[in-house]
Amino acid sequence: MDIQKFWKAVLQQNAEEIRLFFEDTAYVNWHCTNEHFTVNEFIRANCEYPGQWDGIVERIEQTGNLTITVTRVFTTDRDLSFHVVSFIRIENDKITSIDEYWGDDGMAPQWRAGTGTPIR
Repeated sequence: MDIQKFWKAVLQQNAEEIRLFFEDTAYVNWHCTNEHFTVNEFIRANCEYPGQWDGIVERIEQTGNLTITVTRVFTTDRDLSFHVVSFIRIENDKITSIDEYWGDDGMAPQWRAGTGTPIR
């Protein structure tokens, strides 16, 4: 399975293209908001999410049938930015499950200012 093409379909909110990557019985868990989705529910949540989106897959790790991605997701106007870590289980070239953890990109809190140095 081409993980870059999967992410492209997700970011473009292309429902029909997204569906092609999943087994019918697959599910997606968004742990940070305690949500469990069927494939249809995930596609609806993703494609109805407001705004126009883009992103960059920053890292891909593979171990057995598990693909781990780190993706920066942002609005096309760059007003909002997030990082998502996705644990994508793939069998027979189809996604059977995804466990995702989303975080907002932003500045470190004031109390921690000056403790570390910027990554980039």
